[in-house]
Amino acid sequence: MIYSKILGTGSYLPEKVLTNFDLEKMVDTSNDWIVERSGIRERHIAAADENAATLAEKAARAALDTAGVDAKEIDMIIVSSTTPHLVFPSTACLLQEKLGIAGCPAFDLNATACAGFMYGLSIADQYIRTGAIKKALVIGSEVMSRVVDWSDRTTCVLFGDGSGAMVLGASNEPGILSTHLHADGTHKDVLYLPQTTKSSPEFETVKMMGNQLFKLAVNTLGSLFDETLAANNIQKSEIDWLVPHQANMRIIEAMRKKLDLPMERVAITLDKQGNTSSASIPLALDEAVRDGRIKRGQLLIMEGFGGGLAWGSALVRY
Repeated sequence: MIYSKILGTGSYLPEKVLTNFDLEKMVDTSNDWIVERSGIRERHIAAADENAATLAEKAARAALDTAGVDAKEIDMIIVSSTTPHLVFPSTACLLQEKLGIAGCPAFDLNATACAGFMYGLSIADQYIRTGAIKKALVIGSEVMSRVVDWSDRTTCVLFGDGSGAMVLGASNEPGILSTHLHADGTHKDVLYLPQTTKSSPEFETVKMMGNQLFKLAVNTLGSLFDETLAANNIQKSEIDWLVPHQANMRIIEAMRKKLDLPMERVAITLDKQGNTSSASIPLALDEAVRDGRIKRGQLLIMEGFGGGLAWGSALVRY
């Protein structure tokens, strides 16, 4: 049986750091207010010459280096981004050119927002399991700072920029054990980003109904965990790590309790990076792998929840 296994991870965060104290000077807010409601203390902001493709390249090269894989070995590139540099060509094609590996399929996922990385991971996993490809590069890359209203204290304090990457490869040993994807368009108005047109303002910004989103996330993700565990006939006591989407500390805390995991077994980057949308899961995984907390052979559950509404999980033997 063919499995897809994580061969390497990588990440990139822009140099500029914007703290809550910096935001106090920009908008009617405070460090205490932001930390209490979200758990975020600072976030990274892309430079003027950086975009989703340039961030993705740096994360991709780090992942390839860690995996010991040459870029020319990659058979598919999937990039999740709600903040692409161009509508088309895709960010994946721009990245492909930067990596010098023309020929393999390369495409973007943008409709699933914060759940985009889970969708990309699932697609790559299916291609590898069928034997259609041997190695895939899956990336979440976001420049959220360019699509938030910096005068709206309820949203601008939440988001940050960054990119996380993963190299998947075919293996005889279990790696990605299962993935689970869902969506419900009836909640489309809870979180969305309008498209800029000639008749619209210079740019559009993220629209979010925070309270409704929180309730939907907690209820939906709880059921998703039950589905993931049942599909693999395992108990939550067997889970070693939770690698969640980094949206809100209260949501993460609720998911931790659902799995009966101590906080030290949850990969957290929210306080230092904010919500980086589809980049948050690979960013959190890469940090925990590089600092030695997550080790080979451990069982991980990853989850993402975002606009669509869309959500997904993966059970992974790292």
